[in-house]
Amino acid sequence: MGDTPYTTNAIESLNFQLRKVTKNRGQFPNDAAAVKLLWLAICNIEDKRARERAKERGKNAADRRASGRLVEGAVTTNWKRALEQLSMVYPERIDRHL
Repeated sequence: MGDTPYTTNAIESLNFQLRKVTKNRGQFPNDAAAVKLLWLAICNIEDKRARERAKERGKNAADRRASGRLVEGAVTTNWKRALEQLSMVYPERIDRHL
């Protein structure tokens, strides 16, 4: 990864990256703005990790260096309902990706 986190622990790595994003921003006009920024940061972090994993696909596990998923082995339940809600609240951001 370009920005090497101070630890290999996935949770600490995520916390480090989120703190970095919020620190650079400074103040937020409201809680919703902070939540939006954190959500987009998490999406960007996972997208970056997915690209790194894709590059290493087919290699032996011992040779892989890419970070794992943010929540390894987790299944997202009710994603369709969440996506519908996000589409209603943020149509300009979500609908173009559907």
